Amino acid sequence: MINVQNLTVIRHQRSILDRFNLRLNPQQRLVLHGSVGCGKTTLLHTLLGFLPFSGEIKLFGQTCRHEKDFVPFRGKIGLLFQHPDDQLFGPKVIDDVAFGPLNQGYGKEQAYELAHRQLEKLEISHLAERAVNHLSGGEKNFTALAGVLAMQPQVLLLDEPTNGLDPKTVKKLTALLAELPLTMIIASHHLEFSARIATDILDFDAISPPSL
Repeated sequence: MINVQNLTVIRHQRSILDRFNLRLNPQQRLVLHGSVGCGKTTLLHTLLGFLPFSGEIKLFGQTCRHEKDFVPFRGKIGLLFQHPDDQLFGPKVIDDVAFGPLNQGYGKEQAYELAHRQLEKLEISHLAERAVNHLSGGEKNFTALAGVLAMQPQVLLLDEPTNGLDPKTVKKLTALLAELPLTMIIASHHLEFSARIATDILDFDAISPPSL
């Protein structure tokens, strides 16, 4: 589904990823561990063409070299940002969740139906009419995730999805993700969450150059 060879990303004159190799298979849930700045977030963003790189990235068998090559896969591969405020723009929860399907070309009625359905699956239907800026941290996390899932992705890229969540909410999120029949790459510092969700774990700090 995702195949990366010799991926190198340089930012601020520093090599963040150096000849990184990765092959992600269907139904795999790969958790990325590592210290701050080791390249976990950089990898997730590069896989959707948000950062310049050298090397090769193939998504679903298609080689992607330029930003325009990645556009058709945004949605098919969904990215949950580390900070939900970077992803939410409302005004209401239902509008935010429906935005992705609308952008994919669905009509308004169908897009909002998909949004409502996703809110139900995440058990946050009661937030549908709530203003985004009136949500708690956990509510923002789940709303952002609902927006990603409403686009019906085949692959999820999750950047620290448990960040700022209390133990009860982490447990709920873990159960939800475990039930999804989706391939995932998850950057996380949460060891208990990782142990429960991962089929494979890659420690960025233990590989030089990073490879899998």
